[in-house]
Amino acid sequence: MAAASATPAVMKTGVVGDQKVSTSRFFGMRREPVHRSLRSLPLGPLDSSSRAIRATSNPATTQPGEIEVKRSKVEIIKEHSNFLRYPLNEELETEAPNINEAATQLIKFHGSYQQTNREERGKKSYSFMLRTKNPCGKVPNQLYLAMDSLADQFGIGTLRLTTRQTFQLHGILKKNLKTVLSTIIKNMGSTLGACGDLNRNVLAPAAPYNSTKEYVFAQETADNIAALLTPQSGAYYDVWVDGEKIMSAEPPEVVKAREDNSHGTNFPDSPEPIYGTQFLPRKFKIAVTVPTDNSVDLLTNDIGVVVVSDSNGEPQGFNIYVGGGMGRTHRVEATFPRLAEPLGYVPKEDILYAIKAIVVTQRENGRRDDRRYSRMKYLVDKWGIDKFRSVVEQYYGKKLEAFRELPEWEFKSYLGWQEQGDGKLFCGIHIDSGRIGGTVKKTLRDIIEKYGLNVRLTPNQNIMLIDIEPSWKDSIANSLAQAGLLEPEDIDPLNLTAMACPAFPLCPLAITEAERGILGILKRVRAMLDKHGLNGDESMVVRVTGCPNGCARPYMAELGFVGDGPNSYQIWLGGTPNQTFLARCFMNKVKIQELEKVLEPLFYNWKLSRLPSESFGSFCNRMGFDQLEGLVNKWDGLAEPSTVA
Repeated sequence: MAAASATPAVMKTGVVGDQKVSTSRFFGMRREPVHRSLRSLPLGPLDSSSRAIRATSNPATTQPGEIEVKRSKVEIIKEHSNFLRYPLNEELETEAPNINEAATQLIKFHGSYQQTNREERGKKSYSFMLRTKNPCGKVPNQLYLAMDSLADQFGIGTLRLTTRQTFQLHGILKKNLKTVLSTIIKNMGSTLGACGDLNRNVLAPAAPYNSTKEYVFAQETADNIAALLTPQSGAYYDVWVDGEKIMSAEPPEVVKAREDNSHGTNFPDSPEPIYGTQFLPRKFKIAVTVPTDNSVDLLTNDIGVVVVSDSNGEPQGFNIYVGGGMGRTHRVEATFPRLAEPLGYVPKEDILYAIKAIVVTQRENGRRDDRRYSRMKYLVDKWGIDKFRSVVEQYYGKKLEAFRELPEWEFKSYLGWQEQGDGKLFCGIHIDSGRIGGTVKKTLRDIIEKYGLNVRLTPNQNIMLIDIEPSWKDSIANSLAQAGLLEPEDIDPLNLTAMACPAFPLCPLAITEAERGILGILKRVRAMLDKHGLNGDESMVVRVTGCPNGCARPYMAELGFVGDGPNSYQIWLGGTPNQTFLARCFMNKVKIQELEKVLEPLFYNWKLSRLPSESFGSFCNRMGFDQLEGLVNKWDGLAEPSTVA
């Protein structure tokens, strides 16, 4: 394995036939063989039959006699961008309402996507979506108020909470981008790395349990990982605040870990010592949590980190999972969602070095020719966990220790009023699909401004008001109730765990509705449950996305809807309430008008044949899809079909 260098390593390539192979896809608590053709498999770049594209520290040139390595268009744009500057700077200065293709790719690294309103006909109406980067979902009071104002002044009047503990602002015009971004930066915020081929926002439990060592340590670790993997070239500040670096001092352990090159991880002479000119092959996602707390959907991340403590609750180190990811492509079997699997354990003082080693393993070996197969999950899937571990250990400089035993996971929403442990309170507030607007938006601003509150965002698109004095509780609770923000016990439990992506009208990848359709879907699901005697406390995890990319993590849902055509969804079944099992596709091309034909027989038989306390997802897995399909096919909506025991 070659260490990082200033020139790309080149390996010979060969032709692979149509030989069938058997690999393994990780589903959580079991493995299932997956058969597919080698011609469609993402080939690992370290195989003897392929060549790798390295993340060169300076733009690469092909030497005489070398065959040029196939690369995606985005790789070439990154290489020639002067570390994310060109041609973005030039495009922002034009009078056009949009930017060109190269700048569109680069602005993602700065935290923005160019969009058009797909429901408007005729001349395209361009705008930009901005996404912040808030490790652990932490939002200081000053930043929240700035974001609220920016949404009204320059956006569409709403704030959107994402599934990765960040804000999104929609509808920003190109001419206002610099004003909006500079305002965010100057109010203790950032959008750097919220999108693009690099580490995205680092998740951690949002709960401000300030007296619980594990939670505090998990959040500090998430902050440090985010700092370690933040781009260093200064391009972000050059573009948006004319080179003025508005940054807080980094912890010395972060600086030390970033600069360490004792195992060939760095480009010593590069403005980007970890990323080089090419950054990563695709997006990269990390979550940190504590035992039992799966509020972060841990296994869906490229890296999952779990604090391990001694019997006194003192953190000692971390278990590390690798290889999760949600995105896939319809009708391309070689793309798939995957759960992360155990890699090993490291002492707490080594976590930044271990994270860096994993990132560099993906940087050096992830595919850069076809972006559909560029996520790290495909590298882990192709190599297998043992080979992946051995390569990581070379960059880490030592063996990873054995994975420590962990208790069962559970999903924690942190909704309602709770004690922080320091004499103050926090209040978790449910927000349908994370969309804050109208009276809700005004009320939240008034409360946050009046009491000087800081805020936390959750991975389930909800918001927390934190650091509340007990004497303020009644007044705040009354204001929330008047705005229709109910206590969790007064909300349908289906809504409490449901998520949806924005989809139409602005997302360019949307195939059908998600956010605008989920409330109607949930009402229909509740009506079916009521019809068949499943009372109002009965629930399941429902998630809806408008395309197969999986932003709302539908492949972890007990009941997932994945857009596969106009007013049409794939139905995915089999996730579990604690988010530890991967759902599978049960049925394709189900029209929105025909949901009852598929779901009613499933709910009826869940009621009739379930085991004690058996969740809907577990019921579906126990029954098996063949039997479930038989139940659907025999259902006539009138006579009750015979059940399968």
